[in-house]
Amino acid sequence: MDSIEMNRKAVWTLQEWDPFDIGVDSYDAEAADVVADLQTIDHPSELAKRIQTIYEHSFEQWIPLEKCVEISYKLIALKYEMKCII
Repeated sequence: MDSIEMNRKAVWTLQEWDPFDIGVDSYDAEAADVVADLQTIDHPSELAKRIQTIYEHSFEQWIPLEKCVEISYKLIALKYEMKCII
């Protein structure tokens, strides 16, 4: 899996997450920001805080950090899966 494929899977994972129940096609900008951060962040709690900040900024709604941690673990797992395949 190359980085483009990993990014595609990460975006899909974030869209499927749909934290505000507004539809999977409503998070393109946020998913792009999170995937950009995923390139440099390796710790799930640090990524979770970025996810919380990005989504809160865009939608002016708060997401519990625990929900962000859950999705961040999935994204970090994707990242490491990609590194192991290369």
